[in-house]
Amino acid sequence: MKNYGKLTGGIIVVWFLFALFTSAAHLFENNANRIGIAVAIAAAAPLIVFSLWFTASESFRKFTMALNPRILTSAQFWRLIGFTFPLLEAHRVLPAIFAWPAGYGDMFIGATAFFAAWQLAVPQRRNGFIAWQLLGILDLVTAVGLGTTAGLIDPHGVPMAAMTRLPLSLIPTFLVPLFFIFHVICIAQARSWKAGEVSANQFAHPLQQRAV
Repeated sequence: MKNYGKLTGGIIVVWFLFALFTSAAHLFENNANRIGIAVAIAAAAPLIVFSLWFTASESFRKFTMALNPRILTSAQFWRLIGFTFPLLEAHRVLPAIFAWPAGYGDMFIGATAFFAAWQLAVPQRRNGFIAWQLLGILDLVTAVGLGTTAGLIDPHGVPMAAMTRLPLSLIPTFLVPLFFIFHVICIAQARSWKAGEVSANQFAHPLQQRAV
């Protein structure tokens, strides 16, 4: 388990650096009124790798299922950065058709992340916990869908070019797939919960987990 922790931590760091340096090299930049294929590949590749790894490796699956769902859910707090989308729309940097639903959807998930982590992440409330995770996935899917189709819906509107340049390019190429993976893991965990049969260590405070 410890080896998987170091390995996945290293992979996430390398993934972030890849997204950062490729963005700095303008490899994702697209001035057309849409998000380009390079961004789509960068966002989809981690999801595919995770899905294949999770399906094919029993040991990796056990590792992910043992992660603390409260930590994974609390990490969604960073979705509050979605407040920047409506602000950028007001300055005509992003199209309203993307900025408003994506921004307010992210803000809702970010604002309720700690509540979901500490009130819903228990076997007795697993249906509510799963529902919240599905709402988070719906928000991500909606944002990606609107981001890729904004140019088709409003060809003469503000382009999505800002989302293909730093710092915003890190959202579709790193944060969106990472948060999506966290949601999927939490749902998989919750589906396996049964009252009295869940590992106490899985729900322990992070400092308590280290002590264990």
